[in-house]
Amino acid sequence: MIEQLSLFDTYPHGSPEEIIVPDGHLQLYRSIFSDAQVSSYYNQLKKEIRWQQDSITLFGKSQPLPRLTAWYGDPERSYTYSGIAMEPTPWTPLLQTIKAKAETLAKVTFNSVLLNFYRTGEDGVSWHADDEPELKKGHPIASVSFGATRRFLLKHKTDSTIDKVELMLTSGSVLLMLDTTQEYWLHQIPKTKKFVNPRINLTFRFIK
Repeated sequence: MIEQLSLFDTYPHGSPEEIIVPDGHLQLYRSIFSDAQVSSYYNQLKKEIRWQQDSITLFGKSQPLPRLTAWYGDPERSYTYSGIAMEPTPWTPLLQTIKAKAETLAKVTFNSVLLNFYRTGEDGVSWHADDEPELKKGHPIASVSFGATRRFLLKHKTDSTIDKVELMLTSGSVLLMLDTTQEYWLHQIPKTKKFVNPRINLTFRFIK
């Protein structure tokens, strides 16, 4: 069973929707950026970011990831996930601007960001947690979206009796994953056969 949480419930402008789940806590901000910023930032990110097509090995075969990725951050903040080692590209002025907004909301400092470019509904990311050894345990992760609305699902790692959670992440939204969320919950962006426009997502992190 999936617990659906609407982005369109009434919340004061600039206030987060509090999502309290067993062993986890999320905050969802819906309208942090203006319409002009959302459009401008998406176009600039699409053009300026050094997107790359990585591959992973499954069952002995190399397969391209169903999305484009990029890793930016402070010097020497390398990151490895799914066997993919990434060295940081220096921050751009736009990434620093978005990072500053995310830091204001999360009340912490970030030193790196993983960007994902979902080109069509056929692009997605499977169940995972952002809990690699390089990441500071318990530090908030800020997920910022520009472009098409995509479904964001969460499920508890060990307790199947806890309902899954579904969020619709719209353009300009900021989702904060807080406290022990990464320790106890998995999340994914599922693929869809339906037509959807491209989406760019930025997840700001802290590498130890």
